[in-house]
Amino acid sequence: MADIQIDDGIIRILTLDIQDPKAAAVLSAYPQARWPEITRRAIKIGLGYLKGGEQA
Repeated sequence: MADIQIDDGIIRILTLDIQDPKAAAVLSAYPQARWPEITRRAIKIGLGYLKGGEQA
């Protein structure tokens, strides 16, 4: 499990492992310097998609 903390609206994720060969292939198509920003955006989009799911 990843260590996840929320502090003043900032989500901090440490030691996050994602086992997804398809996602890794997509990410590897970009320069490594862009990986953190691309991953941040993907997580932000994914969490936005889940918004309201806690009420289900």
